[in-house]
Amino acid sequence: MAQSLPFQIEDEAVTPLFMRIAHAIIRDIERGRLRAGARLPGTRSLAAELGVHRKTVVAAYDELALQGWIVVRPSRGALVALDLPDPDLGLRSARGDEPKAPQIGGQRAASPENPSHLVFSDGTPDPRLLPRAELARAFRRALGSHTFLAPGGYGDPRGSLRLRAALAEWLTSTRALAAGPDDILLTRGSQMALFLVARVVAAPGEAIAVERPGYPLAWAAFRAAGARVIGVPVDREGINVEALDRLVRRDRSIRAVLVTPHHQYPTTTTLGAGRRLALLRLAAECGVTVIEDDYDHEYRYEGRPVLPLAASAPGVSAGPVIYLGSLSKLLAPGLRLGYAAAAPEILQRMADEREAIDRQGDVPLEAAVAELLQDGELRRHARKARRVYLERRDLLVARLSQELGAVLSFDVPAGGLAIWARVQEDIDAALWARRALNLGLTVATGTRFALGPDPAPNAFRLGFAALAPDELTAAVRRLAEAKPA
Repeated sequence: MAQSLPFQIEDEAVTPLFMRIAHAIIRDIERGRLRAGARLPGTRSLAAELGVHRKTVVAAYDELALQGWIVVRPSRGALVALDLPDPDLGLRSARGDEPKAPQIGGQRAASPENPSHLVFSDGTPDPRLLPRAELARAFRRALGSHTFLAPGGYGDPRGSLRLRAALAEWLTSTRALAAGPDDILLTRGSQMALFLVARVVAAPGEAIAVERPGYPLAWAAFRAAGARVIGVPVDREGINVEALDRLVRRDRSIRAVLVTPHHQYPTTTTLGAGRRLALLRLAAECGVTVIEDDYDHEYRYEGRPVLPLAASAPGVSAGPVIYLGSLSKLLAPGLRLGYAAAAPEILQRMADEREAIDRQGDVPLEAAVAELLQDGELRRHARKARRVYLERRDLLVARLSQELGAVLSFDVPAGGLAIWARVQEDIDAALWARRALNLGLTVATGTRFALGPDPAPNAFRLGFAALAPDELTAAVRRLAEAKPA
């Protein structure tokens, strides 16, 4: 029987009410008050109890179902999901803490206990392609090396000199960056780099402009570092530089802007030459730092990769650009290895901040990846991955066009690991995703990438790289089956 749910809703002006209700229910699930299979109150009764509109509760339940916390049965109402781990295991909230299960864009993904569940990720590589044998051999050599075993304390918080040198050479040859080892800082994934950048470019209370829609975990990192986040609209050509110009000249507290110009996250569009020049000119005139997140540069299928903004600036050490990248996108998400390229004085400040939370990186991993870079194995792997992902992109394009072309529209991305599919206006993408989840398919909707009170794009971000051809075919079939009438 449904139960009354008196609970406290957090008073956060920046968080929509429906999300605060969802968060309160998540907290009750995590602390064991609501157990697996427990029936939630009906939307009308809970709305009356909370003194809110029923549509607000419906939206909260939709969000919970989308994340996998609850399931909605026509005959029984809303129930706490049966596949949740025991709350006594000490799970932490998904609202910024470590997730409870593998997540894609905030949604619960497949688990070893449910291998039949398919996930359209938000754009992750396939770890099954990882050159395991080569990495394992390099890792064993690193573990036995004098560098790893020598006494003398901790390593350099900037990361392994060998990997920084190899990476600088790679960035110079493939992306035209004027970078040396002292221009590189290694981090445990690009997420750490985003946090450290925010700590050095913005004082507490100052602002960083971000793309809207954009990358929520970057916003979380900036806020955790003490910065405010202000959205700048994105259109079919990337970030609207004219809107950014007006914003920066009106609000002098904006110290930096985060952009994903190669393949905008999540829409995949490439920032054109005119806007690139205008952005760099604006940054120079107004003293704004450009944080360039080039998270999947290796994956370009048509034409040559577009050079980074950092390559257009007058050298890494002289330009207003801090360049971020990730080797995790090239290897596997579980191997946390990112980097920042910037002026040495900026990197030193980032290293100082890093020592407060992490005195050094993963020395054996950095040594092993340096070896893979130096002997050409990483380049070979990148070429292989591009071929595989191009085939998967084309397969997804063909299947979507064949089965869902009447209700989905998309531009075939020239690169990257995902497709941004716009949903027909009279179909609710969130409802569609919820129905797909009941059929064993996780898909990230535009809700994942909306900032604050902005209306969420009625769209899907469909990551194709992590799914084999048979999995892609099955995923599109489930998506088509789940389409609302």
